[in-house]
Amino acid sequence: MILSIISAIGKNNEIGMKNELLWNLPIDMKHFRKTTSGHPVIMGQKTFESLGTTNGVLGRPLPNRRNIVLTLDKEFKRGDCEVVYSIEELEGRLKDTMEDDEEAFIIGGGQIYKLFIDKADRLYITHVDREFPDADTFFPVIDPTVWKVASEDKHAKDEENIYDTSFVIYEKK
Repeated sequence: MILSIISAIGKNNEIGMKNELLWNLPIDMKHFRKTTSGHPVIMGQKTFESLGTTNGVLGRPLPNRRNIVLTLDKEFKRGDCEVVYSIEELEGRLKDTMEDDEEAFIIGGGQIYKLFIDKADRLYITHVDREFPDADTFFPVIDPTVWKVASEDKHAKDEENIYDTSFVIYEKK
């Protein structure tokens, strides 16, 4: 199994504020959907709850993906996604259900990224060309001694996307 992380980050590794994204970039959302569609996505409980509501309850599974929520809250249960309560439980479940060449994506939030940055094989990072001083959640530092750029695709801001962005794939050295 290939474990990848996907995130959009500002110039200072900013990813969010008050459990919300800092930007609305349709190009990044399209990239996220295309990259993760058909793959397992792993997220923390707060990220899952930030995705909207289902029948009046916080949390909405992302369509066309196997949704897995990692939480320490043993009371948290959902019938519309998988819930795991430890990294070991998650790793065991993925090992039992995925082939070696299949890719799973860590999609946030900040605490989950910190837990998995050293375990990941690949990073899909959208670099947003802006600083966000009000941010309260950050992506871990991408250490150039650990990660190398495998590809980069730059996009200038336009009518729909108010910031320049670069889609960068990092591979572990």
